[in-house]
Amino acid sequence: MGKIDYKKEWKYLYGATSKNIQFVEVPTLNYLMVHGKGEPGGKDFTEAVQALYPIAYTIKFSLKQNTEFDYVVPPLEGLWWAEDMEDFVNNHRSQWQWTMMIMQPEFVTQDFFTQALQHVKTKKNPSAIEKVEFQPYSEGKCAQILHLGPFSNEGPTVEKLHTAIANEGFTLTGKHHEIYLSDMRRVSPEKYRTIIRQPIHL
Repeated sequence: MGKIDYKKEWKYLYGATSKNIQFVEVPTLNYLMVHGKGEPGGKDFTEAVQALYPIAYTIKFSLKQNTEFDYVVPPLEGLWWAEDMEDFVNNHRSQWQWTMMIMQPEFVTQDFFTQALQHVKTKKNPSAIEKVEFQPYSEGKCAQILHLGPFSNEGPTVEKLHTAIANEGFTLTGKHHEIYLSDMRRVSPEKYRTIIRQPIHL
């Protein structure tokens, strides 16, 4: 069996373009998750990401060793909201709430997660290790579009997405969802590729 890249296998979820709004049905998927509050790139945010990746890679190598199933670790994703949505609209980042997460293949079980968690805790023990959870997440019907460039320039892209949703007779529901296709450690902000996904209902 070759190495699976979910960005290619599930193009309907990870293959959004910047030209057209895409309407998709997102199945329930399992994720490694860390919940937090505060601005993107802040201390808590950074510590969350630093805890997620070691566990994700430990699970990947454990699966490969025990089942011969190999895959590319999926991209980092983020859910964003605020208790008072005016804080979100007005860019009061210290009040933003988020869930950072990495999707896990269907073969990953609670046992794989627990073993990986203990392994990383013993070897590296990142500060947010105790906050990592293994949970399913459901979104159902969603609209999405690819944003090109810095996160600070997302406004017009989000507006375009929301306008298309309204024009199709749908209403926004759930949380603002971003999928970070670019490695932010290696790519300049001008080259960021971010899928913006919004759950919807009639």
